[in-house]
Amino acid sequence: MSDTHTGVPSVVAAPLPTPVPADEHEQCPVTDVLRRIGDKWTVLVVVLLGRRPYRFNELHRGIQGISQRMLTRTLRALEDDGLVRREVFPTVPPGVEYSLTPLGESLLVPLSAVADWAVGHRDEIARARLAAGAGPDRPE
Repeated sequence: MSDTHTGVPSVVAAPLPTPVPADEHEQCPVTDVLRRIGDKWTVLVVVLLGRRPYRFNELHRGIQGISQRMLTRTLRALEDDGLVRREVFPTVPPGVEYSLTPLGESLLVPLSAVADWAVGHRDEIARARLAAGAGPDRPE
Protein backbone atom coordinates (compact mmCIF):
# COMPACT_ATOMS: atom_id res chain seq x y z
CA MET A 1 0.00 0.00 0.00
CA SER A 2 1.37 3.39 -0.90
CA ASP A 3 1.79 6.29 1.49
CA THR A 4 -1.19 8.04 -0.09
CA HIS A 5 -3.45 5.25 1.18
CA THR A 6 -2.26 5.22 4.79
CA GLY A 7 -5.18 4.39 7.04
CA VAL A 8 -7.45 3.48 4.11
CA PRO A 9 -8.67 -0.12 4.19
CA SER A 10 -7.03 -2.16 1.43
CA VAL A 11 -10.41 -3.26 0.11
CA VAL A 12 -11.24 0.41 -0.55
CA ALA A 13 -7.78 1.39 -1.81
CA ALA A 14 -7.50 -1.47 -4.34
CA PRO A 15 -8.19 -0.45 -7.94
CA LEU A 16 -11.56 -1.70 -9.16
CA PRO A 17 -12.99 -1.28 -12.66
CA THR A 18 -16.46 0.14 -13.06
CA PRO A 19 -18.57 -1.70 -13.89
CA VAL A 20 -16.98 -4.73 -12.25
CA PRO A 21 -16.87 -7.52 -14.85
CA ALA A 22 -18.83 -10.57 -13.68
CA ASP A 23 -16.04 -12.99 -14.58
CA GLU A 24 -13.50 -10.89 -12.64
CA HIS A 25 -15.77 -10.90 -9.60
CA GLU A 26 -16.25 -14.68 -9.88
CA GLN A 27 -12.48 -15.29 -10.13
CA CYS A 28 -11.53 -12.90 -7.34
CA PRO A 29 -9.73 -14.64 -4.46
CA VAL A 30 -11.69 -12.52 -1.98
CA THR A 31 -15.01 -13.65 -3.46
CA ASP A 32 -13.80 -17.25 -3.31
CA VAL A 33 -12.84 -17.06 0.39
CA LEU A 34 -16.02 -15.17 1.33
CA ARG A 35 -18.07 -17.90 -0.36
CA ARG A 36 -16.26 -20.52 1.70
CA ILE A 37 -16.52 -18.79 5.07
CA GLY A 38 -19.98 -17.43 4.31
CA ASP A 39 -21.69 -20.79 4.26
CA LYS A 40 -23.78 -21.90 7.21
CA TRP A 41 -21.23 -24.05 9.05
CA THR A 42 -17.65 -23.13 8.10
CA VAL A 43 -17.02 -20.34 10.60
CA LEU A 44 -18.36 -22.42 13.47
CA VAL A 45 -16.20 -25.42 12.48
CA VAL A 46 -13.09 -23.22 12.12
CA VAL A 47 -13.72 -21.55 15.49
CA LEU A 48 -14.17 -24.87 17.28
CA LEU A 49 -11.06 -26.34 15.66
CA GLY A 50 -9.22 -23.14 16.61
CA ARG A 51 -9.73 -24.10 20.24
CA ARG A 52 -8.39 -27.65 19.92
CA PRO A 53 -8.39 -30.72 17.66
CA TYR A 54 -11.60 -32.76 17.49
CA ARG A 55 -12.52 -36.27 16.46
CA PHE A 56 -15.34 -36.36 13.91
CA ASN A 57 -18.11 -37.65 16.20
CA GLU A 58 -17.08 -35.28 18.98
CA LEU A 59 -17.27 -32.35 16.55
CA HIS A 60 -20.61 -33.60 15.22
CA ARG A 61 -22.06 -33.79 18.74
CA GLY A 62 -20.71 -30.30 19.44
CA ILE A 63 -22.66 -28.63 16.61
CA GLN A 64 -26.39 -28.90 17.03
CA GLY A 65 -28.30 -29.14 13.76
CA ILE A 66 -25.47 -30.16 11.42
CA SER A 67 -25.88 -33.46 9.62
CA GLN A 68 -23.02 -35.92 9.32
CA ARG A 69 -23.07 -35.38 5.57
CA MET A 70 -22.82 -31.59 5.88
CA LEU A 71 -20.05 -31.82 8.47
CA THR A 72 -18.16 -34.19 6.18
CA ARG A 73 -18.59 -31.82 3.23
CA THR A 74 -17.52 -28.80 5.30
CA LEU A 75 -14.44 -30.56 6.66
CA ARG A 76 -13.46 -31.83 3.18
CA ALA A 77 -13.79 -28.37 1.69
CA LEU A 78 -11.67 -26.87 4.47
CA GLU A 79 -9.13 -29.64 4.03
CA ASP A 80 -9.06 -29.03 0.24
CA ASP A 81 -8.40 -25.34 0.94
CA GLY A 82 -5.50 -26.25 3.24
CA LEU A 83 -7.21 -24.87 6.35
CA VAL A 84 -7.88 -28.17 8.12
CA ARG A 85 -5.66 -31.21 8.67
CA ARG A 86 -7.21 -34.68 8.84
CA GLU A 87 -5.12 -37.19 10.73
CA VAL A 88 -5.96 -40.90 10.71
CA PHE A 89 -4.82 -43.03 13.64
CA PRO A 90 -4.13 -46.75 13.07
CA THR A 91 -6.67 -48.05 15.56
CA VAL A 92 -9.62 -50.40 15.14
CA PRO A 93 -11.82 -48.76 14.03
CA PRO A 94 -9.54 -46.07 12.60
CA GLY A 95 -9.62 -42.85 14.60
CA VAL A 96 -9.74 -39.57 12.70
CA GLU A 97 -8.87 -36.22 14.22
CA TYR A 98 -9.29 -32.78 12.66
CA SER A 99 -7.24 -29.71 13.49
CA LEU A 100 -6.43 -26.37 11.93
CA THR A 101 -3.31 -26.03 9.81
CA PRO A 102 -1.14 -22.93 10.26
CA LEU A 103 -3.07 -21.43 7.33
CA GLY A 104 -6.35 -22.19 9.10
CA GLU A 105 -5.03 -20.67 12.33
CA SER A 106 -4.14 -17.50 10.42
CA LEU A 107 -7.81 -17.18 9.42
CA LEU A 108 -8.80 -16.81 13.08
CA VAL A 109 -7.43 -13.25 13.21
CA PRO A 110 -9.63 -11.79 10.44
CA LEU A 111 -12.61 -13.90 11.58
CA SER A 112 -12.17 -12.49 15.08
CA ALA A 113 -12.10 -8.96 13.67
CA VAL A 114 -15.37 -9.54 11.79
CA ALA A 115 -16.94 -11.20 14.85
CA ASP A 116 -15.86 -8.32 17.10
CA TRP A 117 -17.27 -5.82 14.61
CA ALA A 118 -20.57 -7.72 14.35
CA VAL A 119 -21.01 -7.95 18.12
CA GLY A 120 -20.01 -4.31 18.59
CA HIS A 121 -22.50 -3.08 16.00
CA ARG A 122 -25.39 -5.53 16.40
CA ASP A 123 -27.64 -2.97 18.11
CA GLU A 124 -27.04 -0.39 15.36
CA ILE A 125 -27.73 -3.00 12.69
CA ALA A 126 -30.90 -4.16 14.47
CA ARG A 127 -32.14 -0.55 14.72
CA ALA A 128 -31.39 0.09 11.05
CA ARG A 129 -33.23 -3.07 10.02
CA LEU A 130 -36.18 -2.15 12.19
CA ALA A 131 -36.28 1.36 10.70
CA ALA A 132 -36.14 -0.10 7.19
CA GLY A 133 -38.84 -2.63 7.97
CA ALA A 134 -36.35 -5.41 7.36
CA GLY A 135 -37.32 -8.35 9.46
CA PRO A 136 -36.75 -12.06 9.03
CA ASP A 137 -39.90 -12.28 6.88
CA ARG A 138 -38.96 -9.49 4.47
CA PRO A 139 -38.35 -10.76 0.94
CA GLU A 140 -34.97 -9.97 -0.60
